[in-house]
Amino acid sequence: MSSHRPTVLAVHPGAELFGSDRMFLESVIGLREAGSTVVAALPSDGPLVDELVKAGAVVRIVPMFVLRKKLMKPRGWPLLLRSALSGLISGWRLISQVRPDAVYVSTIIIPQWPLLARLRRTKAISHVHEAEAAGSRLLNMALYLPHLASASTLVNSRFSLETIRGALAPLARRSSVIYNGVASPDSPEPPRERLEGALRILYLGRLSPRKGPDLVIDAAVRLRDQGRPATVTLLGTAFEGYEWYEQQLRDQASASGVDVEFAGFHESIWPFLAASDVLIVPSRMEEPFGNTAVEGVLAQRPVIASDSGGLREAAGGYRTARLAGPDDATDIAWEMASIADDWKNVVGAVGTAREEALRRHAPEQYRAGIAEVVLERRAAHAVRSP
Repeated sequence: MSSHRPTVLAVHPGAELFGSDRMFLESVIGLREAGSTVVAALPSDGPLVDELVKAGAVVRIVPMFVLRKKLMKPRGWPLLLRSALSGLISGWRLISQVRPDAVYVSTIIIPQWPLLARLRRTKAISHVHEAEAAGSRLLNMALYLPHLASASTLVNSRFSLETIRGALAPLARRSSVIYNGVASPDSPEPPRERLEGALRILYLGRLSPRKGPDLVIDAAVRLRDQGRPATVTLLGTAFEGYEWYEQQLRDQASASGVDVEFAGFHESIWPFLAASDVLIVPSRMEEPFGNTAVEGVLAQRPVIASDSGGLREAAGGYRTARLAGPDDATDIAWEMASIADDWKNVVGAVGTAREEALRRHAPEQYRAGIAEVVLERRAAHAVRSP
């Protein structure tokens, strides 16, 4: 039996602890549990670094070409070219230094890594966390195309798989679905037995127009106008360059007359879920999946999510989850009122919903599935595309 300990170079475009960052961490943990040495390459420092070190990974901060919207505009082209060149050089050097058995590429916005791995005759595995079925087919094709250089591709939902199929069918035929593994406390705080006072509404995620936190404030105003008091907590921060939107939210909150707390970013979301009555996931645009919705179910809280894309897949099938029309604050308010009116039955169903979410999204299952594909072991957990 070979005693070779495989080395995996795991590459990710950020160092925060939002959805895809947490999935990258889970992937690294899975690879470590499977006995591999993991070198994690990131473009910057951040809270993810400490978590990766705790998981036993060696972290390298290197210049990296990351596709951002600002680089796609003409005024961003000079920076795009400089970033592409520096990323190409640093990536080539890192592969030379690490000499990995495989390169695990997290997300499609770091397109150089599959190509670099192919040039260095190293197996690459791409993990797609993005899917915009409503976007330009030509743009989607361009984003997915570099990942044909990977030996295989992983996606986080059937919705993502179908989006890829519509843009680049050959890539879809080489793809497997592995549902995200979502961690949660062993014994989450149960919901209130009775709703007394204001309904406590939580939004969890980036403060950006596409994510729709403004819809949560609008929905709370509509509830208040119905004689149902509500408070709102917005847990998250804006992307760099979207500070204008956060200010717009603050202005909206001040004018609304609703008690709105801007809680900022916190590594642990569970105390905020424990202090809430309902979680809203109001994305305007189609999401590839919806970790946040699953986290709400695991926290034993009713969830209202947009009836679109991967959110429909993530939140569907739970008695405590409702789907509301995208970009529709009135529908969100109606669903919140419905939950409040049916509170006793909702509280009675949260335990069963949590058990189902644990079955679908056990972190151990996700970690094992990632390791099996990356390390070319017998894949018992991957759901193969037809």
